[in-house]
Amino acid sequence: MVYRSLVRPLLFRLPPETAHELALHSLSFSPVSRLLARQESSSPALAIERFGLNFQNPVGLAAGFDKNGIALQPLAALGFGFIEAGTVTLHPQPGNPRPRLFRLAADQALINRAGFNNEGAAAFVKRVERARPRCVLGVSIGKSKITPLEEATQDYVASFELIYDVADYVAINVSSPNTPQLRQLQQSEQLSSLLQALQARNRELQVKTQRARPVPLLVKLSPDLTRDELEQIVEVLKSLQIDGIIATNTTVTRDNLRTEHSRVAAFGEGGLSGAPLRSRSTQMIADLYRLTNGRIPLVGVGGIFTAENAWEKIAAGASLVQLYTGFIYQGPGIAHEINRGLEQILKREGFNRLEEAIGCHAKERSKVIGQTDRSA
Repeated sequence: MVYRSLVRPLLFRLPPETAHELALHSLSFSPVSRLLARQESSSPALAIERFGLNFQNPVGLAAGFDKNGIALQPLAALGFGFIEAGTVTLHPQPGNPRPRLFRLAADQALINRAGFNNEGAAAFVKRVERARPRCVLGVSIGKSKITPLEEATQDYVASFELIYDVADYVAINVSSPNTPQLRQLQQSEQLSSLLQALQARNRELQVKTQRARPVPLLVKLSPDLTRDELEQIVEVLKSLQIDGIIATNTTVTRDNLRTEHSRVAAFGEGGLSGAPLRSRSTQMIADLYRLTNGRIPLVGVGGIFTAENAWEKIAAGASLVQLYTGFIYQGPGIAHEINRGLEQILKREGFNRLEEAIGCHAKERSKVIGQTDRSA
């Protein structure tokens, strides 16, 4: 493929964040958008309906790639069934000091400590209103860094109010390791309080705008949770009838990496994504599927580079999948490649539709969570 043989080597000569910005802004140019017009449609076998939304295929782009919504239309043209934009915050913020994005090429991984750098929810909404993608659009919201933890609920609700009209679903990011104290919001009492406030405002806005139903709310979780913590969170999500769970965010662990230890240590703090997270996130999906009895849709993310990687997460219980690091390493054709591969896998495994395959291996996979991918 041209990207992997020619474009990627050139991009990888640049600092990671510079390369990312160059790629994103190149996609946003209108001539590029026309060149990327959708050339093929997904098979009907891959179409799926979850939390009241119809997805042409299950492959999505994870939050973090297009935080400000500057290239949503051309990204959708690459074959994604949905895009999760953001994470956006109520207040514009520059994020953490650079450098804050690092490649671990030997591990097919990234470390990032971006810190929710974005132009703010209001600016994001204006941009999306001008150029909405032709696919399901999720919007990830997080806490502004300047907002004290005790005022987090008001901060999230204010962001939610701003993005309400442009979001097909809203992802509540309480699991990034790069905003101080943010992961404390995964504690059951704090999470319950936050989600109750968002649900209440969601219902009020539904009545006010005469929307057919409230905006689906999904919660994005950390892969570093203990089983007890995960069980407590699941009870909160079930009791509040949360629409979906995204599993998982990045990990702060650095287990079993091929990259030289001293080099990894020099990169410093941040969340690790990519192939080393693959098994850990798949394991968590299987456990969540069993803990929820398959009644809360799961979005699987972490280490997806191929159709087989996506299939593992679907078989473990994910209805939808997302990728980010795989997009960086594999290039713009990855969504089409995974969708074509999933069609073949469904036939190989004897399924007519994606819907039939979800969770088919969850029981055998579910056990103590917290393993890492030793094969990455």
